Amino acid sequence: MHDLATFRAQFDAISTRLSLRANPPNLEGFRELDARRRAAIQEAEELKARRNAATGEIAQLRKAGEDTAARQVEVRAIGERIAELDKQAGTLEDEFRQFLAGVPNVPHESVPAGRGPEDNVEVRRVGEPPAFSFEPKAHWDLGPELGILDLERAAKVTGARFAVYWGLGARLERALINFMLDVHTREHGYTEVLPPFLVNSASLYGTGQLPKFAEDLFKCEGTDFWLAPTAEVPVTNLFRSETLEGSNLPLRLCAYTPCFRSEAGSYGRDVRGIIRQHQFQKVELVKFTRPEQSYEELEKLTADAEDILRRLGLPFRTVVLCTGDMGFSSAKTYDIEVWLPGQNGFKEISSCSNFESFQARRASIRYREPGKGGKPKSDFAHTLNGSGLAVGRTWVAIVENYQAADGTVVVPEALRPYLNAERITPQGVLG
Repeated sequence: MHDLATFRAQFDAISTRLSLRANPPNLEGFRELDARRRAAIQEAEELKARRNAATGEIAQLRKAGEDTAARQVEVRAIGERIAELDKQAGTLEDEFRQFLAGVPNVPHESVPAGRGPEDNVEVRRVGEPPAFSFEPKAHWDLGPELGILDLERAAKVTGARFAVYWGLGARLERALINFMLDVHTREHGYTEVLPPFLVNSASLYGTGQLPKFAEDLFKCEGTDFWLAPTAEVPVTNLFRSETLEGSNLPLRLCAYTPCFRSEAGSYGRDVRGIIRQHQFQKVELVKFTRPEQSYEELEKLTADAEDILRRLGLPFRTVVLCTGDMGFSSAKTYDIEVWLPGQNGFKEISSCSNFESFQARRASIRYREPGKGGKPKSDFAHTLNGSGLAVGRTWVAIVENYQAADGTVVVPEALRPYLNAERITPQGVLG
């Protein structure tokens, strides 16, 4: 959500920056609303001046013993018109806020201009793709051959874009969750939280999924409950309508949750395997900071997510998204992309974003600290989040990057204490 006063005062600069986004918002509606509001306020102020003058004249006429009935009728009519205009101005304020709820965040000045993914800028690349002496397989072939991934039974139980993991496949997923949480809490300074997996509409509005992206979500019929699309939603909203102590910032939280998305806008992308699922697991990193801290904390959050890939020995690259490829609520986003031999390319495994005060305004998340003269100062916090990491895609990256010529998969050293295995071998035919 944008600050209404700032949006009005800096309309031209904000409009120019928003025009660099994909499908930039049409802001002519804002101009029209603003013109109507200004006209209503101006007329109300003029009428209030007339009413004040008329009230003074009535007092003078009464002192002179003259009849004031006609002037009183005029003053009452003016008062009724003022009340009407004040109500109109209030209605326009509500329309302003509804309008602004659909306007995306303004890209930070450091975000490169561009139309789409092809204009994203690579900032670093770590590790080299493995050199195989054989033709590497994609996980949708290798997983079923090993007996650790079952897409057919998942489709029978539920439908397309769901997965069943068997044996060491299921244990690998669980090992990754525990490994990520341990690293982030023990070494990166995050506090673990286990939030509800169902969220209400107010929570989804606070983080920016509603009202614009309702079709991407799953709603529980007959309730105000939605399946959480990401832990960003419940964790950020833990502090909705609260004021944080500035001395406690930055606040760093991490959470494991399953995530549920309808993928309404995917249009057939990544239909094979488990890259794009309706249900998947993720470990999420969320931060609350002062405004002056947020971009330093974005770099740290991104490094924390990258560290998981470094420890697992997976090659990756990090790109900064251009203005045409950013998410609705983000002011700046880094995408971390892991190398997948089965697809012979990089695939996004984490998006790390600074939302500045955009989400905090929608969710009314403030912080306070001492001001001049001892008077507390209150302002909106900045919120950040990123996957640390998407568990299913990390599962895919391990299976594809660590596959061997004999069809087995070597377990990365960092995971061996969690999995109690050094290699994933065929689990046998189930059923």
